[in-house]
Amino acid sequence: MLTIHAADLLLPGAGPAVPGGALAVSGREVAAVGPYEEVAAAHPRARVRRWSGTLTPGLVHPHGAWLLEHAYHPDPREADELGTEPLTGAALAALDTDDARWGASARRGVQRLLAHGVTALLGPLSRPHSAAAVTRAGLTVLPGPRPSPPEAPSLRPPPTAYAAPLTPGAQATFTISTPTTRQATTLSGRLVFRRA
Repeated sequence: MLTIHAADLLLPGAGPAVPGGALAVSGREVAAVGPYEEVAAAHPRARVRRWSGTLTPGLVHPHGAWLLEHAYHPDPREADELGTEPLTGAALAALDTDDARWGASARRGVQRLLAHGVTALLGPLSRPHSAAAVTRAGLTVLPGPRPSPPEAPSLRPPPTAYAAPLTPGAQATFTISTPTTRQATTLSGRLVFRRA
């Protein structure tokens, strides 16, 4: 089924910003991009999802792979003891971690990256638990050397590190946000995160 995603502002990553913009998604691909009225007129039978905020291509996190492989992402049940932020350094060294715990951490880390609009990481991934979590979620691993470890590990990516532009025929991978909140993240046409 064709779905139109309409937003207050569309930044397609190629070409000018489109106030009141929209993109039509067919399966895994972008079918059309432009002002909402034009996209809706070209696809009158499409389902429409309206979003407040800005729709952009998904984001690339330059330290995402490092965060999945060298930081522990606490389970919400561990929040009282460990907090909610990724643990590194001495805090990580104090934990008793085995493969099962690292695998669960990687899965939580991927979900938290998606909640920040991240759809791609700079690779490579070297640990099986991280690679499995990324593959299962559908995140893209971009080639090239990983940057050095971050000074202050954060799940929040740079705000303009966009993945592939949103053009007809491209993968429907995008995120919607307001200045204070990430609303949703879509990977290849699948809504993988939506703020409740």
